[in-house]
Amino acid sequence: MYKKILVPLDGSKRAESILPNVEELARCLGSRVIFMQVLEPTATMVSPYDMVPYYDADEMDRRSKEASVYLAGIAGEFREKGIQAEEVVVQGPVVRSILDVAHQKDVGLIAMASHGRSGLARVFYGSVAAGILQQTDRPLLIVRAQGD
Repeated sequence: MYKKILVPLDGSKRAESILPNVEELARCLGSRVIFMQVLEPTATMVSPYDMVPYYDADEMDRRSKEASVYLAGIAGEFREKGIQAEEVVVQGPVVRSILDVAHQKDVGLIAMASHGRSGLARVFYGSVAAGILQQTDRPLLIVRAQGD
C-alpha cells in the first residue's frame, strides 16, 4: 500500500517524534523511507543601492552538509533495523519543496510531526503540516509532537 514513505524533518526532537510510527509502518508494510530536510535560503544582506537580497552560498553549502550528515544518521539507524532508507536535502520554500519531492519520488504517504503551535504562534510562524494537508494529493500521517 505505502511502498514509499516521505518523512520531512527539521532537525528538532519534536519533528523526530514521528520516527517510531514510521519505523513500525515501514517494518509492517516493507516500505522504503525517504527522509528529507528543506533548507530555506535566507537573505544575509540587502544592498542599499539595488535592494537585491544577498544569499551566502558558503553558508547554504555548510547547512546542506549538516543536513546531509543529520539525515544520513537517521537513515543509517533505519537501515540497521532492516528498513530501506534514503536521504534528500533540498532548498526552497518548505511546503512546496515537500510536495515536489513527494511527487518526484512518487511516495504513497507523507508522515510528519506537527509542532502543535496554536494561536498567534501559528499565525506568525505558519503551519507546515496545515500547508501540506491543504495542498497534498496523497495520504498524510500527522502526529502532534509533545514536549518542549
